[in-house]
Amino acid sequence: MALEEEQKSEKSFISKLRNNLWITSTFVLAIFALIIIFSFVAGTLRISGQAISENAAGQKVLDFYTSLGAEGLKVESVEDVSGVYKVVLSYNGRSIPVYLTKDGKYVGMLNSLEEIKAAVEEENPSVESTQEVPKSDKPEVELFVMSFCPFGTQMEKGILPVIKLLGDKIDFKVKFVDYAMHGKKEVDEQLRQYCIQKEQESKFLDYLQCFLEDGNYTRCLDSVGIDKTKLNSCISKTDSEFGITEGYNDRSRWISERFPPFDIHKELNEKYGVRGSPTLVINGKVVSSGRSPSALLSVICAAFNEKPSECDTELSSETPSPGFGYENEGASGSAGQCS
Repeated sequence: MALEEEQKSEKSFISKLRNNLWITSTFVLAIFALIIIFSFVAGTLRISGQAISENAAGQKVLDFYTSLGAEGLKVESVEDVSGVYKVVLSYNGRSIPVYLTKDGKYVGMLNSLEEIKAAVEEENPSVESTQEVPKSDKPEVELFVMSFCPFGTQMEKGILPVIKLLGDKIDFKVKFVDYAMHGKKEVDEQLRQYCIQKEQESKFLDYLQCFLEDGNYTRCLDSVGIDKTKLNSCISKTDSEFGITEGYNDRSRWISERFPPFDIHKELNEKYGVRGSPTLVINGKVVSSGRSPSALLSVICAAFNEKPSECDTELSSETPSPGFGYENEGASGSAGQCS
């Protein structure tokens, strides 16, 4: 019951941020457009006014949302992105990116062009994507996630009906981003999922579907009938092979001194240029997609040399909510990423 109330609180807070900032974000985009036009005329691209420091930017954003009644917020990181500060706030284990102009005057939740593209495709799943997806007789579909990233679990919930529909007509695997942002529980869960998928594959999708309900792995191991002896043996061997616990305990190896490495799929992360959770790779190419079952079915079916009849199936166009649970919330949050 407490977990359910906590998830409702998180969704209410994130929804409040979105709704209150749409006008502000639009205004910021207009200001940026004027700045860019002025900068081209002047021959230099810069934000006018005196820039505040990264620490001051983080504190300013934190103070702003605290004044609106938000509680339990922390500044996770601040970085310079495309001439503005990207301030990532942490709220109950979730990462919420907010952008602040360097003079500290304008704040908003901006989207990259790729995020906007994915959101448009989500809202218009019947429109063919202009991106070129490599084709094959049996498409290879790799979904890179962090197991406790709310946007990663969102796409997993969206893709599960697609994977079950297409079955062995595709080669699907869940893989992991090469660092963890959500603590030891995420590191442990990814070892668990990796081993179930590797050695008890026939039970993996059922386990994942159960886990995505509330994150209770103990219940899911029992309800799905996972061989725990076999699982623990695999976890021990995998941990030793890839130095997972060793990397977690050695903070000198942490990414940006903040996130422990998770190197099981490190080479693939580097090969594809994976930058966060979720990242969808089809036939060796990173692709953008909406996160509803219908949008994901469309982009995966575009990778067949000859589409099977299953591709004509009408799946839900509702986008799953970020985080755990199977509630739908339309297209909201369809382009978020833990990165």
